[in-house]
Amino acid sequence: MSVARAFFLIFAFLGFNLALAAGADELIRPIQDEWADIKYRQPADRQADLYKALAEKARKLAAANPGSAEILIWEGIVVSSEAGAKGGLGALSLAKEARQMLEDSLKLDDKALNGSAYTSLATLYAKVPGWPIGFGSDDKAQELFHKALTLNPAGIDANFFYGDYLIDKGKISEGRRHLETALKAPARPGRELADQGRRGEIQALLDKTAGKKD
Repeated sequence: MSVARAFFLIFAFLGFNLALAAGADELIRPIQDEWADIKYRQPADRQADLYKALAEKARKLAAANPGSAEILIWEGIVVSSEAGAKGGLGALSLAKEARQMLEDSLKLDDKALNGSAYTSLATLYAKVPGWPIGFGSDDKAQELFHKALTLNPAGIDANFFYGDYLIDKGKISEGRRHLETALKAPARPGRELADQGRRGEIQALLDKTAGKKD
């Protein structure tokens, strides 16, 4: 094979991967937008059903685009959100389903969406009950949060969820430091509603823990 031909194939391959990444961003945008609308604009008693309908859209998108870590991550986020809105033991099967999607995305690309799969998985391990009821694990949650923050140390979601986790464990000062980092996170283009809603959650938790000691 000639050098020119080899370089052509390399750049063609890289170009394909870049196109796939850009395409994934466009494909997941409607899912991201609808998720933010459900979470921050819809009443709590409607959210479980709305997430369920959105999860079906995400499943179809994932089936039509196999091999996309970004789409799998958002499928997992939507299903885990449905589990959280549904609550109770009936949500455990959804949490397990979301965990599998997120783990599958890591096998494809663990750095996709700045390590968002690690953040979402960590939150599942932190929130789901432990054995013998569920798969929850503080050790696993800590490990995954650390991986998420290694990839995205200034990220709004990684710092918010880790801060929330630490506060829940009584580590108020450390948790508040992560919340303050989350509040200063750079804006995400096209995610204005999600950013606004998340910052509201962060500020509410900061206000709730103001003056509290470890």
